[in-house]
Amino acid sequence: MKDEYLAAMMRLAQEAGEIALRYREDSEPAFKPDRSVITKADREISRLSQKILGEFLARPGHILVDEESEERGRFLDEKLLAATPYIFAIDPIDGTRGYANRMPGFGVSIGLLKDLKPWLGVVYFPVLGELFFCDGRDSFFVQNAFTDEEVTTRIVPLDQTINKQAIFLLPDSYFNRFDWDFTDLHIMIPACAVVDLCWPAIGRGCGSMIKSYLWDFVGSWPIVRSAGLELRALSTGQVLEKISADLFIGEDSPWKLKEYYVLSSERNFPILKKKIKLKQK
Repeated sequence: MKDEYLAAMMRLAQEAGEIALRYREDSEPAFKPDRSVITKADREISRLSQKILGEFLARPGHILVDEESEERGRFLDEKLLAATPYIFAIDPIDGTRGYANRMPGFGVSIGLLKDLKPWLGVVYFPVLGELFFCDGRDSFFVQNAFTDEEVTTRIVPLDQTINKQAIFLLPDSYFNRFDWDFTDLHIMIPACAVVDLCWPAIGRGCGSMIKSYLWDFVGSWPIVRSAGLELRALSTGQVLEKISADLFIGEDSPWKLKEYYVLSSERNFPILKKKIKLKQK
């Protein structure tokens, strides 16, 4: 059954990537009510996900939380989540603002939770030709994905040393609330959650910080764990092991995490936490 799920997720990633590339030069960007950007590719990939995952969604115990679906909020219910063993979460285009400006740093993110815990994940960067995926046990980084020149590398645990050469990835809203200690670690702001999460899994950065929506991190979540990295609550250091409804904001912004989380190794978490400074009023 695992292979069946993963094959569908891979097919969705490949076809979604083709759609994203097709409309990249003229993506017809518009604003949603929350002033975030949506494009023609977002809408088409959302419809494609219903088609490809439809056979699973027709079975009991399966739901899809899709960023572009108007129904996504109704699934944010603790009883429903506890009774649903398989939860797909998809972001058709993560990094939409960059995509709408024809920038290459965007990705397609597809995740599958099992019993509310990270299980399968597929994240595809169409312009870069890079694919990250977790098969439920191991995770892999693929270059030249979906071509005859694929090169696949297994992702293994790493623990990057923090120094002046290292980079920590931050969300674009970070400096609204925080300052940063630049003494011996520099930062980068890709404005794309799947870049923030996937790149440290292969050593492109020592970690990241997120306050994302469910669909932003579920695809990457099992992948980063293969690299020995965990999402830890900034305030408490508690590792995020599984989802529950109370982790997320409710009606105003459903499925957005209430807390900031730091992606890092266990050793690096306290070092990074000291560098994250609340702005002085």
